[in-house]
Amino acid sequence: MNLKAEKYYWKKGYKIIVGLDEAGRGPLAGPVTAAAVIINSKVTGHLSSPCKRGSGIPASAGMTIQNFKKILRNARDSKKLSPKKREEIFRLIQKCSLIQFSHALVNEKLIDKINIEQATFKAMKICLNKLKVKPDLILVDGNRKISKLKCNQKTIVKGDNKIFSIALASIIAKVIRDKKMITLAKKYPHYYFEIHKGYPTKLHRKLLKKYGPCKIHRKSYKPVRIIIQKSKVKIKNE
Repeated sequence: MNLKAEKYYWKKGYKIIVGLDEAGRGPLAGPVTAAAVIINSKVTGHLSSPCKRGSGIPASAGMTIQNFKKILRNARDSKKLSPKKREEIFRLIQKCSLIQFSHALVNEKLIDKINIEQATFKAMKICLNKLKVKPDLILVDGNRKISKLKCNQKTIVKGDNKIFSIALASIIAKVIRDKKMITLAKKYPHYYFEIHKGYPTKLHRKLLKKYGPCKIHRKSYKPVRIIIQKSKVKIKNE
């Protein structure tokens, strides 16, 4: 990927730009996760530096720049990356001081209560509140602006495949949600959440039909709701 979009907005005077994305709108179970990413606007100056001995750049800074270049080279929409590659990029992001990020999860109970879109917006707002700085501009993946948010926003359809900061947010959100689902799989072993992460795969639908929904299933989602209505099953606690 490249920093074309970020550079464009930096030149427009927006120094603190946040890329926002989510993971987990489609699953039948578990939370929706959002992540917010800020790229340090001074990175353009660092990238043009040679980072060699005698260049005047500290060794630690040189390592940070090399990490950033590797992230820039490998990042893209999280759906186009293997789990192993996402994990690798996530570890590099965690070590890179030129990238600031936050994340938030909203559970299935709130998703059922307020709907998935509003739950996603809530997760995004929590992310923004966790950041140490106030953004000048927010770049949101998709075509819907975050409701009731007093901040400059711009929506970008397929932004996770076009905008670097959004792509990183998609990777972070996906890695963190997957880890959460692997943890939940230990509590609800019948459903093999560690394999499908709650998405409506053939395996998940089969297991849902066999065992009925558990506590972390989204009861407002049609496939789960139909099973509850037809069989009047009790929600499994374990």
